[in-house]
Amino acid sequence: MALHKILKIVALLLGVAGVIFLAMIIAKGDEAVSATGEGVDGFLYVAYITFAITIVFVLFFVLKGIFAGNIKNTLISVGAFLLIVVIAYVLADGNQMPMQEGEMLSESGSKWVGTGLYTFYILAILAVGSMVFSGIKKVTK
Repeated sequence: MALHKILKIVALLLGVAGVIFLAMIIAKGDEAVSATGEGVDGFLYVAYITFAITIVFVLFFVLKGIFAGNIKNTLISVGAFLLIVVIAYVLADGNQMPMQEGEMLSESGSKWVGTGLYTFYILAILAVGSMVFSGIKKVTK
């Protein structure tokens, strides 16, 4: 229960920091922010901190789960995720594309962007499908 309270406090502090930085950006005005990017650094720091905390907790609980004896289920889950990424990589196109600044996105970069998008789509479809299946299964019982 203590870990839950700590997580709530950390989430609250990060939320307050985000609101403060949002207020700073709003106070500076749209023209100043779009021209100089001033005030955006605070949001980036909050995002970096949130990302780092998330990665630390994910790694902690994954390692805890592995050493607790759930290594088979963990390896199956990681293998399924890697299979989805490989399928997405095969489906993705690797075409050079122009970017906004006039530069060209490389074929490799385009392929990896497509892989990320296809991976997201596949995982989203699986998540929605599992929720629909679970709902139908509960209704039919």
